[in-house]
Amino acid sequence: MSTVWGEIQGRAIEFPMEVADFDAATLMFTVPAAAAQALLPGETFEVVADDDRATLVMALCDYHDNPWGDYLEINLGFLARPVGAGADVVGSFVYRMPVDQAFTCQAGNEVMGFPKTVEELSVVHADGRVTFAMTDGGAPVLSVSFPEVAAAGPSRVETSSYSYLGGVAYETPLAMDMGSGLLDPADVVVELGAGVVADELRSLGLPKAPDVGTWGTGLTATFQLGHPLV
Repeated sequence: MSTVWGEIQGRAIEFPMEVADFDAATLMFTVPAAAAQALLPGETFEVVADDDRATLVMALCDYHDNPWGDYLEINLGFLARPVGAGADVVGSFVYRMPVDQAFTCQAGNEVMGFPKTVEELSVVHADGRVTFAMTDGGAPVLSVSFPEVAAAGPSRVETSSYSYLGGVAYETPLAMDMGSGLLDPADVVVELGAGVVADELRSLGLPKAPDVGTWGTGLTATFQLGHPLV
């Protein structure tokens, strides 16, 4: 059964929200837990830490068929859980989510509490490589380049994304495909320019190669209507 959340800019917002086609690279980096925790707002969530190490998840997404638009998105977040939750509870908290279109920015902010902002984003496919980039007035902020590896087929992952909606801790359940094209970390090039986003990533020890990375095309996802955490 579908649920109509309401309207934004005259467009109905319905759940489950089905994303029919997107490409994504997912990169995971080991980073200092204290530096990661410092980037999480509020006091409700904590990074999942092991020996003072946390996991930064960087997802670079090119949405082709999405109810909220055909847009680019960069997710910067950590594996996290509500404070006091059991060790078996693991979701993600995205502390920055740049996008390149206004509608998805407003919808993400108002419906899910996602920290979307409209930024200059681009993706280029050339010479067998894919490059996602973020700029500010044309000046480099973040660039990630990797080989366009073949994928055998996606694998489905069910998880939760945490946020604050109207100042209240919030959970959005989702199921999404993960690309199965494995990237050689040595072939992933991360470059940082100037600005807040670049400085935050430097505080986590970047630029450096990821621990693991995947690439996939023709992926799908299903977002459920979220709920406050009590």
